[in-house]
Formats: sequence, C-alpha cells, structure tokens
Amino acid sequence: MKKMRSILKISLLMAIFFQFSCTTKTPADLTQTAFIPKPVSVTATGGDFEISGTTIIYIQDGLQQTGAYLSGAIEKISGFTPEIVATKEAPANGIYLSLSASSPDLGEEGYEMTIGKKLITISATSPAGCFNGIQTLLQTMPVKAPAREKLHIPTGEIRDFPEYAYRGAMLDVGRHFFSVEEVKQFIDYMAMYKLNALHIGLTNDQGWRIEIKSWPKLSEIGGSTEVGGGPGGFYTQEQYSELVKYAQDRNITIIPEIDMPGHTNAALASYAELNCDGKARDLYTGIEVGFSTLCTGKEITYQFIDDVFGELAALTPGEYIHIGGDESHATPLEDYIPFVNRVQQIVLKHGKKVVGWDEIANATLVENSAVQFWDNVKNTTMALEQGAKVVISPAKKAYLDMQYDSTSTFGLHWAGYIEVDTGYNWEPLEQVPGIKKEQIVGIEAALWTETVSNMDEVEYLVFPRLPGYAEISWAAPNTRNWDEYKVRLGKQNKRFDALEIDYFPSARVPWEE
Repeated sequence: MKKMRSILKISLLMAIFFQFSCTTKTPADLTQTAFIPKPVSVTATGGDFEISGTTIIYIQDGLQQTGAYLSGAIEKISGFTPEIVATKEAPANGIYLSLSASSPDLGEEGYEMTIGKKLITISATSPAGCFNGIQTLLQTMPVKAPAREKLHIPTGEIRDFPEYAYRGAMLDVGRHFFSVEEVKQFIDYMAMYKLNALHIGLTNDQGWRIEIKSWPKLSEIGGSTEVGGGPGGFYTQEQYSELVKYAQDRNITIIPEIDMPGHTNAALASYAELNCDGKARDLYTGIEVGFSTLCTGKEITYQFIDDVFGELAALTPGEYIHIGGDESHATPLEDYIPFVNRVQQIVLKHGKKVVGWDEIANATLVENSAVQFWDNVKNTTMALEQGAKVVISPAKKAYLDMQYDSTSTFGLHWAGYIEVDTGYNWEPLEQVPGIKKEQIVGIEAALWTETVSNMDEVEYLVFPRLPGYAEISWAAPNTRNWDEYKVRLGKQNKRFDALEIDYFPSARVPWEE
C-alpha cells in the first residue's frame, strides 16, 4: 500500500510538472527578432503580451482603416478577429493605435512602439507611421499559427523612422501583363517591408495596359498581346482605381508610367496617325528595344498625350506621373529635346510633377521634377545641375530582373549578375559623384518582365532581394552590415515558406533549418 501511494505521488508530481511545462512559456527576447528593415532601436524587457479572442484594438480618430488592417492581419494569422474600438484615452490593456507622438525626428512615417504585458501602444504622427509600426509588430508573429491558439509577443520598446521618404519598387506590366489580383499580391509583398511607392510601367512596345476612354484602341489593340505572343490584357479605369485604393490602404502610392517617345510600338500599332508615315505598326512580341518612336512633329501626338495624361491624372492621387524617356534610340536628339520639353508642360497642366528616366535631363527640366538614375551618371549630373532631384535605381545594383548568377532560371544579365549580397552592399550616396542626401528622392528596385509571366516567376527574382532594398531605403548607412543582415534574412525563409513564396535559395545566406 505504501509503495502504491509512492507511485501515485510520483505520478501526480509528474503530471503537475508536465502541465506546468506545457502551459508556461519562456518569454522571447524582442532584440532577437529578425526585423527587416532594421529598426532604429530595439530594447527588450523580458516578458510577453498575449493575443487571444478577447484582445481589443483601440484606435484614435483617423485610424479606422489602419485598425481594420491590423485586425484582418491577426485574423489571418490566428483566427482571432480583434474588435476595433474608438477611444480618446489610452486603455489599460489591448492594442492601442495613437496619433499622439510628438518627437520631430519620427517624421511622417516613423513610430514608437511599447509592448507591455497588458498593452501594446503604437504611436506616430500620421496613419502612415502607425501602419509601419504594424508591419514591425506583425514580424514578431508567425505568418500562420494553429487556429485560435494564443499568440505571444515579446515585450520591449521600438523606436523607428526611415532614412528616405521614397522607398519604391517598379513592376513592368507592359511586357507581360499581370492581373489585378497579382498586382495586389505584389503590393502586399512591398507593404511587408515598409516600401511605399509602386512605380507601375503601364505601357511598352509589347503592350498598352490602361484603358483610355478617348482612345479606346490603345487597350483593344495595344493591350491584346505580350512578350512571346500571349493574350496580354489591360486594366479598366475601374480596376486601376481599385489598385490605387488597395495600395493607399497599405501606405503605398502608385506612380504610373506612360513611356515615350520610345517604347511605344503598342500605341503605334493601335493608331496609325501617331506614326510619321500614317501607317499602323505591327504588334510586337519580342524583347528588343530602341526601334519605336512617336511622331514628335505631329500635333496629333500632343493631343494624344494630353488626353492620356488627363484621364490618368484624374485616376491617380499621387503627385508624380512618369513620362519614361529611356532608350529612345529612334528619336533624334534634336526631336527628343523639344518633345520632352512639351510633354513636361502637359504633365504640369494636369496638376502632376514630372519624373522620368535619366535621359530626360537632356531637355530643360521643369521645377520640382525628378529623374530616375538607372545607367548614365552624366545625364543624372545634368539633372542635378538643373535643380532636379533623383530616384536612385542603378541597374547594376537594383534591377530585380538581373540574374543572380549564370545558373539562374529567370532574368537577364546585360547589367551584370546581382547576387543577394551584391544587391545589399551598396550606398545610394555613392552612385552619382557629388550628390547630396537632400537631392535624393529615394530608392527604387525595378523589375522588368521580359522573362517572367506569372507570380511564381516574379517571386523568384524579387525574393530574397526585395527585403534588402527595403533596408537600404529605410535604415541608416552606419547600421547596415551584410554579415549581420544575412543572418536576419536567413530567418525570413519561414515567412517565405508560409506565404508560399518561390524564392531563390542563395548559398550566400545562412537559411534557418
């Protein structure tokens, strides 16, 4: 009997031990979270905050959309749908989104986050700052947790703000068309890493992708094909507006590009009168560049541009319209310069600012314009001398369509191979001699789509390089270090796998098993 009591006692103690060990969680260290981009400062306090079915998101006025985004994100992760409650005072527990931050160095997009055991507070000066704080908070959680299982967030404090106001990615939908849902997916990937500008290439030799009601053949004919001869496609104005709104809800501004006077074969095939000889061109499905040009001497050309920019400007709340201007080899410089000068005035007429590839610096740039440096330092220097600002997009460092190496499945290599470390190890201020930080609008990584036709292929070229470009544009140069960054990047593979992202498994990254 005594022996039996001893056995029962031991069994009871073991049961208590296992119950305790299964329900007590050792708090994680917030400083060990693999944040990308790297925050300005992170401190840990050794506890954890618990998200459960009773968690409430409290919001100040003006943060309804931001609160709804966070609630939806938590629902996707855990199955819990936190209630959203408006408040004017800080609550005792829950998640609190506030516009009460007063620190001037936070700017428009910075934030402060305090994670306590009972309350998480994200404080900023604008909804954009709160949204960025939410993206950081989401990186403390798994992409997908067991349904309705409590989430544990390590406690601590984060203070954060970006190095550059413009942090962009470019998606070319002209060479291959991507559906509304696919572009939304690309926008979601950008939002994960606090990128805030989507430059979308709506036209090229191979396709015209936006409905222009005054020139309907542009989409009917020009949008009917793509590289390789596929069916192509285009966005109705309603679909484009849907993308603009979807991006805005994720703190992303869409910058549309209508490339000209070159890269215009799709338009030239749609309307014969845009050609100097009055003859419509055949549709083009190859990948060569530099052979097409609008007829710069015809008045109908400028009426066409006026109509296109007028309709597009009405649909685009962002401040820029991109006029292209690159690789216009078929347009003599004596025709190119007056063309760009006149086109800039049309952009201004419709209440927008001008941005174009660095070649437009050969013209007389209008006030508040920007050039996008991709290749030519001389052009970019001319732009600076005219008072323009610069978007930094060096093809040798930041073109996402460049292959990683000679074994890469997709991409080209005319600008060189860009392995993950090559894409990370560069400094924007060193790309154009003499350029100053205040002359840089921001950073943009560009994806041209000659070799990719679906999102799996896009993901292969975008990941894992995109997070690195996000960090270059967000984090201060003296905080960036490849050997430290690659460890954080290596831990992102769990997120990539959970999101079913088909990334390139670079051997230069220590991927976490």
